[in-house]
Amino acid sequence: MIYVIQPGDTLFLIAMRFGVTVEDILETNPQIIDPDIIFTGQVIGIPLPDLPPAVPGITYIIQPGDTLFSIAQQFGVNFNELIAANPQIADPNIIFPGQFITIPAGPPAPPIPPPGFNYVVQPGDTLSLIAQQFGVNLNDLIDANPEIENPNLIFPGQVILIPVEEELPPPPSGGSVYIVQQGDTLFSIAQQFGVDLDELIAANPQITDPDIIFTGQFIVIPPLTNA
Repeated sequence: MIYVIQPGDTLFLIAMRFGVTVEDILETNPQIIDPDIIFTGQVIGIPLPDLPPAVPGITYIIQPGDTLFSIAQQFGVNFNELIAANPQIADPNIIFPGQFITIPAGPPAPPIPPPGFNYVVQPGDTLSLIAQQFGVNLNDLIDANPEIENPNLIFPGQVILIPVEEELPPPPSGGSVYIVQQGDTLFSIAQQFGVDLDELIAANPQITDPDIIFTGQFIVIPPLTNA
């Protein structure tokens, strides 16, 4: 399961929360060099038993105050279908901010998604504003996200695809994923993770202007060269 580090998190607290060991988390996330150093917005994997294939639908990041019932109402899906689409949730009454879940809605995703990068919808966002923000055509943005049945209805925490003209290279081995937080710059992120700024820029060719990044944008953190 994918999880976004929240303020105040430690690997010990996360392990307790999901019923796994710190060692299990470290084995799943070799990009974590020091178990005592994790960052808000960092995306990590939580090891879980083998699960059935994911159902087609929308990816959503749990927000503070969410419940599965309120999420089902928000997206207009059946509560039992939402539970069935997320077998990694052992107790439907216990979910956590930062947890990724599947909303079973819309047509199946295409077998080969268009090239692009992920973005987490922020409060006040619309598809039109997001298209302007990233300099893409609104219709291209809609076409890249067929799971969105109503282009006028998106929700904070929803993960959408920002299409780009050329396919991006895969993340480097040992790298990690980070969600840009308010006030971040590539320079501050490079300092935060102890990586070279030029290497950080090179690992994210989808960023056309290194001086312009957006809250909610997913970026790749390259592995430390001295690791």
